[in-house]
Amino acid sequence: GLIGRGTFILLFNSAGQLCVHRRSLSKAVYPGYWDAAAGGMVQAEESYALSACRELEEELGVSGVELREHGTFLFDEPGNRLWCAVFSAVWDGPLRLQPEEVLEAKFIEPRLALAEAEAGALYCPDSLQSLRLYLSQV
Repeated sequence: GLIGRGTFILLFNSAGQLCVHRRSLSKAVYPGYWDAAAGGMVQAEESYALSACRELEEELGVSGVELREHGTFLFDEPGNRLWCAVFSAVWDGPLRLQPEEVLEAKFIEPRLALAEAEAGALYCPDSLQSLRLYLSQV
């Protein structure tokens, strides 16, 4: 019943498109779903910012970028309860996908992810909440 800590990193290219990626089918939570953010669980001795850097590099192969903070929120659904911190970064280089985590990735307009989810596409609801928080600030 404990609530974990998680990070969500919205990765954009310089044209303002958002990197969305499809989660591997072996994931315990939301397998095969599209994800609007890289990220994951914060380790015990880790800050949100350090976790965000680690997760972005592990999942998408992106490192050395400036992370901007966009706030926190509580995500609370059965089987997925997290205190979440949202970050964003800009990257125009190649992606190096972690095969255990990510099946494919593409860049799309940020609001298209929300529209696709509303139309029935399977998107991770926690990462959509992080995207909504970000969009409320820009």
